[in-house]
Amino acid sequence: MISVDSTDGVRLAVHELGPSDPDARPLLLCHATGFHGRVWRALAEELPERRCLALDFRGYGDSTEQAGELTWDGFGEDVLAVVDALELGSVQAVGHSKGGAAIILAEQARPGTIEAAVCFEPIVFPPVEGERGPNHLAEITKKRREVFGSFDEAIANFSAKPPLGSLRPDVLEDYVRHGFVRQADGSVRLKARREHESKTYETGGGHDAYAHLGEVTCPVLVVHGGDPEGPSQMAPLIADTLPHGELRAFPHLGHFGPLEDPAWFAALVREFLDAP
Repeated sequence: MISVDSTDGVRLAVHELGPSDPDARPLLLCHATGFHGRVWRALAEELPERRCLALDFRGYGDSTEQAGELTWDGFGEDVLAVVDALELGSVQAVGHSKGGAAIILAEQARPGTIEAAVCFEPIVFPPVEGERGPNHLAEITKKRREVFGSFDEAIANFSAKPPLGSLRPDVLEDYVRHGFVRQADGSVRLKARREHESKTYETGGGHDAYAHLGEVTCPVLVVHGGDPEGPSQMAPLIADTLPHGELRAFPHLGHFGPLEDPAWFAALVREFLDAP
């Protein structure tokens, strides 16, 4: 694990995943809300020709929380901090949900940082006029279970029901074994505080990435699944607004598509990013 300083007093964890050569071309992997960098391990193993680097965003996995109020601009700053600390220059990136938004925010803050990107259902919404209503995901997350008797109990719990039950089994195991920490009594506790995750959902519509999509001039593949509402419905509009956006739809997948079928997603990433 590599430690990187970000803004707001945050210390980020960055993980080198897969069997790749450390001198190979880097690929930055950016996770969704509620996850951590090591859920990308299965995808990285499908891309041995790349140096796959996966960060834990602030407050998730082994990274610390920020000192002040949470904003999504901070997630973009986390991307920039990793690029700078590891001297990646202009880098190709893959983002899932919040991770896709963070990639776009980073490129908007510093044009030329991202060479090309694949974003699965990025959380980039147009502004909503008037007062926002309650955030359903934020409210549910405040009540989520944080402690289980063991890693195996947590895996069995999540695999038996949506939404995490759709993850490929080895990805779900990585989520639990690296997203929970063992306590003195043998039980395991979620590393990311549910209050932090809830705040992430609550503030997800507060950034202005959508208003500046025209400033993102690098090629971006926007991918979406078949959910009838939510981020999947915004993907066509995002791709159409980006100057060099391309859209792919896979109706058989849900919002966790990259973690449901990492082999398929890795092939898609390779096809787009390695195109001449």
